Amino acid sequence: MNVVHSEALHTGASRAVALAESLNEGDLQDLCDATVDAINAGGGFGWLSPPPRDTLERYWQGLMLIPDRRVFVARLDGLIAGSIQLHLNPRNNEAQAMLGRVTSAFIATWARGKGLGHALIDAVESDAQLIGLRALTLDLRETQTNAIRTYEGRGYTRWGTQPQYAFVDGTWIAGYHYAKELV
Repeated sequence: MNVVHSEALHTGASRAVALAESLNEGDLQDLCDATVDAINAGGGFGWLSPPPRDTLERYWQGLMLIPDRRVFVARLDGLIAGSIQLHLNPRNNEAQAMLGRVTSAFIATWARGKGLGHALIDAVESDAQLIGLRALTLDLRETQTNAIRTYEGRGYTRWGTQPQYAFVDGTWIAGYHYAKELV
C-alpha cells in the first residue's frame, strides 16, 4: 500500500491513510469487520444489513481487480477502520475524463471522531489532482447527517436532490448529489 498520510494523534494512537493496491488476509478481515460495523450503524454501501462474510470478502477482493477503481483505507493503530473509493470514468468517455466519483466512504463506529474521515477525503482529493482530475462528485442519503456536514464543510456543493434515492424500511429516503471543483 502507498501511504498517503500518517501521523500520531495526541492520544498516542496512530492513524494512516493509504491507497490499497492489494489486501493481505489480515487487512481483508479488518476491512470486512469495519464494513459490517458501518453497515450496522446505517452507513451507506446500499446494504441495509451486512451480507454474508464471503460476499463481503469477494466484494473487496473484486475491487482490487478493477483498473478504474481506486480504494483507500484508513488505519487506526494499525487496524483498518474505514475506506473510501474513487471511481474513474472509462477511457472512452473523453468528455468526463477530468471527473471522478467518490463512493462508499465509511469509518467504523469505534474509530469515529479521530479525523480519519477527513484524512480519507484529503487522500482522495490529493490523488485525484495527482492523476489529473479537475472535479469530484458524490451522493449521500439524507440521513447521513455527519457525512453531509463534513462534505459541505469541505467545499462540496449540493446541486440536486433525488426524492426516491433509497428504499429503507418501507420508506423512500432522499439522496443529495454533490460536486467540487479541484484547485
